[in-house]
Amino acid sequence: MYHALYRKYRPKNFNSVVGQDSVIKTLKNSIINQNFSHAYMFFGPRGTGKTSVSKIFARSVNCLSPVDGCACGNCDSCKYSFSKNCIDIIEIDAASNNGVDEIRELKNKISLVPSELKYKVYIIDEVHMLSIGAFNALLKTLEEPPEHAIFILATTDPQKVPETIVSRCQCFSFKRLSSNIIKEKLDSVCKEESIDIDLEVLEGVSLLSDGGLRDALGLLDMLISYSDGRITMDCFTEVNGMISTEQLSQFVKNVLDGDIVSILTSINNFENSGKNLIQIFTQLLNYTRNLIVDYYLNKTSLTFSVDLLQKFANNLNEKMFEIKKSSNAKIFMEMFFLKFVNDYILSSSINKVEQVKKNEITFENGEKILAKAAEKKEEVSINALKDEKSELLMIEKKDASFNNFESGVLNIAEIMRVRVNNTLALANKKLLSDEIVKFEKLKDFTFDQEIGYIACTLLDSTVRAVSEENMIISFEYDSNVKQNLLVLDKIMDVYFKVTNSYKKIAIITDEEWNKYKNEYILNLKSGIKYKVIEEPKEVLEESKNDDIISNSAIELFGDVVEIE
Repeated sequence: MYHALYRKYRPKNFNSVVGQDSVIKTLKNSIINQNFSHAYMFFGPRGTGKTSVSKIFARSVNCLSPVDGCACGNCDSCKYSFSKNCIDIIEIDAASNNGVDEIRELKNKISLVPSELKYKVYIIDEVHMLSIGAFNALLKTLEEPPEHAIFILATTDPQKVPETIVSRCQCFSFKRLSSNIIKEKLDSVCKEESIDIDLEVLEGVSLLSDGGLRDALGLLDMLISYSDGRITMDCFTEVNGMISTEQLSQFVKNVLDGDIVSILTSINNFENSGKNLIQIFTQLLNYTRNLIVDYYLNKTSLTFSVDLLQKFANNLNEKMFEIKKSSNAKIFMEMFFLKFVNDYILSSSINKVEQVKKNEITFENGEKILAKAAEKKEEVSINALKDEKSELLMIEKKDASFNNFESGVLNIAEIMRVRVNNTLALANKKLLSDEIVKFEKLKDFTFDQEIGYIACTLLDSTVRAVSEENMIISFEYDSNVKQNLLVLDKIMDVYFKVTNSYKKIAIITDEEWNKYKNEYILNLKSGIKYKVIEEPKEVLEESKNDDIISNSAIELFGDVVEIE
């Protein structure tokens, strides 16, 4: 009869256990020193060796002549403990025996001495599945068991085990196995089984198993059954409902190019061909992560900016849990990629196109002036270009989403007062609570090299009031307010990119906020309602405008322009 690989290659002694060195060393030393505990708890992810190590430990403690902490395999106790007739090593599945009656029956039998071995070992698998009543029934026995009894509790979810049980056990944490350890073990199994397999497949299986060797061996078993001979990457992707590296590369390119039609078509084709969309989502994250890591470690070239790739990877990672819980993975993916493209690709492209158009207009109009002057054989004065440039500046102001506040804005205080008024006029508690949640996203960017200082600055403030278009934030000190007003355009830009929330921000001190708030409350009590008023245009210093125009003209036309 054929045995599954995970059963065939289950470790028989401590030396054949991989990836749990600290646990194995501790258990072996306890056997060498004959220093056993009456109760142990093994916890960790599935497929990492908890049950296997429990059985190995049960045999080793009963061995009459252990070798370096391992069962010798030759003595009578070892032969009996390895046989199917052994009744002194009892394995209980708590998932199907989780009631009080089963534990009471265990308590009644535990006083019986072992039939052949020195110790009677009880292995309770998935112990977290026991009911509260069963845990209470087990408690006293676990605290003071007979000298011939040892308990080993194994679980994947230690948080569900009562603290009163945990405190009575020696606890060992089984960690996920690294992909390299799993790959080495799979390679060894393949050589022993004479399996012809691509190295790329071994890497794929080790990653997909998520640190569980049992899952990896199970997947290898499935690939053996599927393939007719050599196990290739095509077999691996087909069995697991995944897509090839070429398809991954093309899909990522479509997303970062903003090609919505190709994105939606690809997702539809994936589903129609029976692919696992959640697995593809995971593939995209791993693929993007590999591109970024190779860029930093190996200095590989990238088709797209590393900043954009990092945003893509972060968004994928944030939504990984949600897509697994989604009732319709296809719709989730479609909406996710549409939002990403709209937020990060199309909006950026539109801004670039508008800027190019503005530059083209400026250059085109400048050329017209120069052409007319050439026809009349006249020299062009800077005044003509100033007028043209001024007209263009006005167009840019009308099209801008936010005003560009710098130190040259003379009426900044008035603008802040209007924004405070307009925020309070339409303030909403629901909008405030929603904005505070969005504000928390800034914490993820505090160490960002480009915008970290802005994120930290915003986090030092307090969100006071929010409307659909405006928000009020306050700082403790007036110096902070003055400093941040100098870079208000940068603050609003960063805040939008991080939170995707377009808001005109009013920056005031905590003291000013208290005055505004008290005044607002008094007015409400008096029946006075705030009305939205038009925000004034910024008034810039004239000298600064002149410098900008002159410099821009020289940059555009060089020595052709004569400045009067």
